[in-house]
Amino acid sequence: MSSQRRYFLFIPLFLCACALLGGLLGPGTRSVSAAQEDNSPASDESVKASLQAFTKVYDIVDENAAEKLSADKAIYKGAIPGMLRTLDPHSNFLDAKDFAGLREEQHGKYYGIGMLIGPQPRTGKAMVIHPFGGSPAYKAGIRPGDILIEVNDKRVDTLSTTEVADMLRGPENTKVQVVVTREGTAKPITFNLVRGEIPRNSVDAAFWVKPGIAYMRIQSFTETTGQEVEDNLARLGEANIRGLILDLRENPGGLLQEGVAVAGHWLDRGQVVVSHRGRAYNDKPYLAKGSTYGEKYPIVVLVNRYSASAAEIVSGALQDHDRAWILGDTTFGKGLVQTVYPLSDNTGLLLTTQHYYTPSGRLIQRDYSNISFLDYYYGKRSDTHSKTDIKETDLGRTVYGGGGITPDEKYVQPKLDAFQLDVLRKNGFFAFTASYFSNHSTKLPKDWVPGETVLNDFHDYLMKQGVQFTEADWTRDHSWLRDQLQQQMYVTAFSYEDSQKVAVEEDPEVQKAIAAMPQAQDLLTRSQSHYENRASR
Repeated sequence: MSSQRRYFLFIPLFLCACALLGGLLGPGTRSVSAAQEDNSPASDESVKASLQAFTKVYDIVDENAAEKLSADKAIYKGAIPGMLRTLDPHSNFLDAKDFAGLREEQHGKYYGIGMLIGPQPRTGKAMVIHPFGGSPAYKAGIRPGDILIEVNDKRVDTLSTTEVADMLRGPENTKVQVVVTREGTAKPITFNLVRGEIPRNSVDAAFWVKPGIAYMRIQSFTETTGQEVEDNLARLGEANIRGLILDLRENPGGLLQEGVAVAGHWLDRGQVVVSHRGRAYNDKPYLAKGSTYGEKYPIVVLVNRYSASAAEIVSGALQDHDRAWILGDTTFGKGLVQTVYPLSDNTGLLLTTQHYYTPSGRLIQRDYSNISFLDYYYGKRSDTHSKTDIKETDLGRTVYGGGGITPDEKYVQPKLDAFQLDVLRKNGFFAFTASYFSNHSTKLPKDWVPGETVLNDFHDYLMKQGVQFTEADWTRDHSWLRDQLQQQMYVTAFSYEDSQKVAVEEDPEVQKAIAAMPQAQDLLTRSQSHYENRASR
C-alpha cells in the first residue's frame, strides 16, 4: 500500500508490535537465576521492608476496595508492569497469550486460513482486510470487505477481531467453516476451508523496480529473516544487481542475531555489526560473515521514525561502515536489548539487560526520562542528537548517538491535503472497491489502470458518502486518486502482494532512492579504495 495508507494502518499497531517483539530480543532465552543478586544484609533488609510494605497495601486493597480484587489482575497487570515501567519503556511482562504470540512472531508462521481481518468502521464487526496470496482463504475466493458472521456455526457478530482471529486458527489440516456477508449478495456465503501453514514472511517484497535496480522490504526480524534475505537475493540473481533499495520503514525490530545476519551480508567478513554491554553481561561484538556478492553494488536504505532496534542496527552498521546511503527520516532511537525469561503458567518477562552500540561506538537510544509511555512511542520528537556522543564512520564522516539514526539524506513525506485525508479517514478506496466488485467482474487485465469511467464512478461514490471536495480538489489530486484506487483494486482482482508491487513502483520515496543511487555508489567506491589503501600499507 502507499506510504500514506500504510501509515494510517500502522500507527495503531506499532505499540503492540513493540510490546510483542520487545523491539530487540537478544539471542535465546534465559532461566531466572539468583546468581547476580546482592546478598548483603543491607540489601536483604531493604527488600524485606519493601515486600512487607507491598503486602500491607495489597491486603488493604483486597479487604476494602469497592470492586473485588483479582489476584491475577493485581499482580500480572498491575504490580509487575508497574515495576517494569520504572526501568524503561521496553521491559514488559507477557501473559500466556502474549507470550505465545511472541513465540509465533519469532517463528514466522502459524496455522490458519491466511487472511488479515479488522473491525468494520461503522459497526465494529470483523471484516476481511485482505487474504494472503496462495492461502486457503485466497484460493476459496474470500474477498476484502467480506463481513464474518459465523465461524464453525458460532455467531461472531459481537466478538472482537482478536477473538474471531483466534477461532480461525487451529492445527494444520483441520476444517473450519466460515460464513460471510458480501455487498451485492442477497444471501450469506459459506466457505468450507482446511487450515494450512501460513508463513509470516518478514521479507514481504523483493523484485526489480527498474533494470538492474532491486527493491527489498523487511517488515520485521524473525527467526527466518536472514535466510529469507539470502533466498530472495538468490532468486533475483544477486550477481545481476547494480543497485539495491533496502526498505526498513516502519520495521519495529525483532531478533538481534537476524539483524546481524542481514547487515553482515553486505559487509566484509570480520567487520563489527554491533556490540552490546550490560551489567550482567560481558561486552560482546557481533561480526559480519560477509558474502560472495555483498560488496559489488550500491545500496540505499529507506528508514523513518518507526524504524526501530534491529532495523536501526542494520542501518547504523551500513552507515558507520559507509556501505549504504541512508535516506528518509530519523529513526525511532532504541538502543536497548531485551532478554526473554520464561516464567510459570506459560508467561514471560522481557527485561532490558543491555545497551547496544553501532560499529563506531555510538548509543542511539532516545531519552525516555521525564516522559510518558505514550509520548515516548507517539509524541512529537525533535531531531536533536547527542552533543557528547560524536563518532566517525570509516571514511571520517561525522555521526551522532542519541535519538536514533540520522539519515544521510532527509526525505520529507509530502503532506496530504484536506481532501486526501478525508478520503483515507472514511476508508474511501477500500469501501468503493468492495462496492464496485459487488456488481463487476473481479477479473482485470494485466497492468490494468483505472480509466475515467471507473474514476467517475468513484467521484460519485465519494459524494454520496459525504466526502467534502470541490472539482478543483478532484482535478488537483486526480493522479493520486487513480494510483491509490489502482492499488486497492489490485488486492481483489489479483492479490495483496501484487498491489504492493504497484504501490512500491508509485512511491515517490522509492523514486528518490533510485535517484540517490549515485551517492551510494560514491560511498562504495570510496570505501573500497579506503580499505585497499589500508591493506597495501
